Amino acid sequence: MVDTAGSGPITVSALLDAHEILMAPDYYTARDSGRFRDAQNWIGGSDYTPIDAMFVPPPPDLVPELMDDLLTFANRTDLPILAQAAIAHAQFESIHPFTDGNGRIGRALISAVLRRRGFTKRVTVPLASAMLADTRRYFTQLDSYRDGDADSFVEYVAHATIHASEASQDSARALAELPARWKSVARPRAKSADETLLSALLDTPIFNADTAQRITGATESSTYRALARLTEVGILEVLSANKRNRIWAAVDVLAELDALSAAIGKRTIDHLG
Repeated sequence: MVDTAGSGPITVSALLDAHEILMAPDYYTARDSGRFRDAQNWIGGSDYTPIDAMFVPPPPDLVPELMDDLLTFANRTDLPILAQAAIAHAQFESIHPFTDGNGRIGRALISAVLRRRGFTKRVTVPLASAMLADTRRYFTQLDSYRDGDADSFVEYVAHATIHASEASQDSARALAELPARWKSVARPRAKSADETLLSALLDTPIFNADTAQRITGATESSTYRALARLTEVGILEVLSANKRNRIWAAVDVLAELDALSAAIGKRTIDHLG
């Protein structure tokens, strides 16, 4: 959804596709993946009744119309960008169009609006870490928006963007140093499958064997040998041991992303005082 927003409008189909990708792998949520909810939901209170719920979203029959209206707003090009992204997110969360996964898709919608408006080109500003650092404040700000105070929520997202952007600059510098370190550890031959894989790890830090072979352009056996060598020296790790669909990841990239999330959270908490 975020990538496609860079080349065209944010669409309902892109939103549903993103939700299906997110939820389909889970047996318990797969049934409702990739489609709007067909039942009433609510936030807080009992699992059986909306009595005493903190918030009750609109009934399901209104969701398609509300989402069309929201995406019309999200695709406008005449609004202040951060304000537009913040309001789109708050409105999405208030519609709560899915049975599950609303928070993650709603945060992705912020990134999609930023990409659509050219605020970002290739990277995604990791606002989720700022929002999740203090969930009580996040929900308080959402409640204020629903009570008519949009300004406070826009200001909240603006601060989250600052914290995420500042921490991301430090992270970008750390990531830029990794290829040289990897080469010194792996000592790959020039133009080998090992070297080609190393050069792609920042852009593709998690991948399967098919993706690895497309990256290397080498034979299957050569690619697997490269994967084995890079795993042996600790640059890669196997995330999934399923032999039919083994998944590898760049250890240092994942560690840096974890560090980035922690740094954004710390900046957010420190700002709150």
